[in-house]
Amino acid sequence: MKFTKYFLWGGSSSAPQTEGAYNIDGKSLTVADLKYYELVLDKKKTISEIKKMTNSKLRNALENFNELYFPKRLGINFYNTYKEDIKLLSELGINSFRISISWARIIPNCDDGVVNQKGLEFYRNVIMEFKKYKIEPIITLSHFDLPFKIVEKYGGWKNKKVIDLFIEYAKVVFKEFKNEITYWIPFNEINAALFSPWVGAGLIIDNEDNILQSSYISLHNLFIANSKAIKIAKIINSNFKIGCMIASFPSYPINSKPDNVILNQKDQQLKMYLYLDVMCKGIYPNYILKYWKDNNISIDIKDDELKIISNNNVDFISFSYYMTSINSVEKTEEVEANLITLSKNPFLTENDWGWQIDPLGLRYILNDLWDRYNLPLLIAENGVGFKDDLTKDHKVNDNYRISYLKDHIEQLLESIKDGVNVFGYLLWSPIDSVSSVTNEMSKRYGLIYVDLDDLGNGTNKRFLKDSYYWFKNYISQK
Repeated sequence: MKFTKYFLWGGSSSAPQTEGAYNIDGKSLTVADLKYYELVLDKKKTISEIKKMTNSKLRNALENFNELYFPKRLGINFYNTYKEDIKLLSELGINSFRISISWARIIPNCDDGVVNQKGLEFYRNVIMEFKKYKIEPIITLSHFDLPFKIVEKYGGWKNKKVIDLFIEYAKVVFKEFKNEITYWIPFNEINAALFSPWVGAGLIIDNEDNILQSSYISLHNLFIANSKAIKIAKIINSNFKIGCMIASFPSYPINSKPDNVILNQKDQQLKMYLYLDVMCKGIYPNYILKYWKDNNISIDIKDDELKIISNNNVDFISFSYYMTSINSVEKTEEVEANLITLSKNPFLTENDWGWQIDPLGLRYILNDLWDRYNLPLLIAENGVGFKDDLTKDHKVNDNYRISYLKDHIEQLLESIKDGVNVFGYLLWSPIDSVSSVTNEMSKRYGLIYVDLDDLGNGTNKRFLKDSYYWFKNYISQK
């Protein structure tokens, strides 16, 4: 068994982490543009503190617009370097790449229907540049950069009016690129509405009497929007393939004690299965209805909304995979990793940020999701952040990254041997970019080094790491 010639080898990126040009050519502000670099103010800030948006933080961002440093306003300047970057990606040998389109570039005022032609032109240029090199673009419509006007005017995704506004935006993009794009993902890591409500749902935490309830209300509206997007997309082009995307958090019970096994099962239901059960099966499972009742969470769910969700399911599942964790009824050592706090597995190694490295976990989740949903699977993000050192002759000797990729791809191949239908593997990310949660540049994932530090200092030039040559050689033989 081996990879077929149709297998998608590629990478992923997002508009807020790469594009920059936050106020160029008509774009309006997004939630990402208002996240300043908090570690420069307090090195002891935790992930939980950084990812939350409060009124005081928002005031600080708006009142100190020019004094604070906002990394995602600059990104890695992909808005101006996309031709150079895509050429480097083509030379890497990949055949696919996932980007996101920023709603705030397409309809800057969000609710007036006025389409920004310069925004569409930029994305058309990017897409055609990929096509020039025979790289299949995969499009995400919303990747943690909700227009700030949606927060200001509507309070974020908890407001049902946002559903129709999103559909109007999606309709514009679907129509514009109906002949160029096959694969679409409406929402990046849709479960972030629970784990990171600011970027996932546009919620300001101290505006909510019950942030958990507001997050689930927002999630329900996201599910409706996802299903409506599928419906309208299929009308525009019946050949479109529409997938869902979650941040995967596979975990193991710490031992065979039944209490730990049950705890792990409940954890997986709330962290992963709920989102896929709704988007793939079209149902709200009983376990979430019980959870809402037990936690006094009230959500206004109408019959016609359930019908929309039931009748418009996804064609494939995509997910990010970075690490696994454990569950135990007893207290364990924890680490703040990615979007949530996780318990450490004593059998695993970790990177500089405490993210545990578990190649076998990739095979585990691929088999698990295939068995449970029987839908084609796309690994939309896989990678690891390290502190890379650029030598005087502009080289990066990152054998640690090569080892990580080699081990994970081996387990990907094992899952294919197991019978799993997985059709693509996308690196996060082939090019260094601004970290999603902490806004660092020093947490580097790329095969291509970008000469910028955490405060935006540097030449912004690109340099190829050892892992670039390894990956290029590897996929050329597959």
